[in-house]
Amino acid sequence: MRDHCSAAEWQARVDLAACYRLVDLYGMSDMMANHISSHVPGEPGAFLINPYGMMYEEITASSLIKVNLAGEVLAKPTYEGTDYGVNRAGYVIHSAIHDARPELACVIHTHAWASMAVSTLACGLLPVTQTAMRFLKIGLHEYQGVVLDDAEKASLIADLGDREALLLRNHGALVVGRTVGEAFNWAHRLELACRTQLAAQATGTALHAVPPAVLDATWNNYQRGTRRPYGLMEWPALLRKLDRLDPSFRD
Repeated sequence: MRDHCSAAEWQARVDLAACYRLVDLYGMSDMMANHISSHVPGEPGAFLINPYGMMYEEITASSLIKVNLAGEVLAKPTYEGTDYGVNRAGYVIHSAIHDARPELACVIHTHAWASMAVSTLACGLLPVTQTAMRFLKIGLHEYQGVVLDDAEKASLIADLGDREALLLRNHGALVVGRTVGEAFNWAHRLELACRTQLAAQATGTALHAVPPAVLDATWNNYQRGTRRPYGLMEWPALLRKLDRLDPSFRD
């Protein structure tokens, strides 16, 4: 595939394949379910997504499928004996967000156990740790069934707004980023925040509340313009980690 795309697209493919491997490595994958997408630099409306039928640990730069906002396949590899397509729910979710927010590079949807559990709680995600305070204004999207209908796009976009994270009620989580590294950082931190909340709640004791003014100040410290973009420092290190473990994501 490398000889059939621009240098910018190839780099996007490498970063996205790395993200799939890292989501699996950090315990946030659901076999071949769920999806992560990246825009294609220089091709408005085109994005890359996983072939439905491959495990996250198998994803490579060349295996990703390029589609447009209408769901038309623009480029895909061929594998003997298989004809992988794009998951319908993946297309609906990711096309909606890439269309509505073209400034974003990456969209990650997960069914990781902790965020799924928190998505079922009436209280949602509580700002009981410093990590969770980053998600003080996280969006909530009510469950409407498996996301197969284009009609759900409008409410999904409205609930995400200009945020970076959204809890899908009774379903899972969705995060976005202006780079793949930024999106992975949001996904990792959201799952960590959910895990720590569940661990604290499991003790059965009262949770210590932080004053609202401190919550707001802490949330502000995590915002763009207040600090460096997420992923700027750790993404190169994460790529080095993958190169040590298994560099095949670059193929």
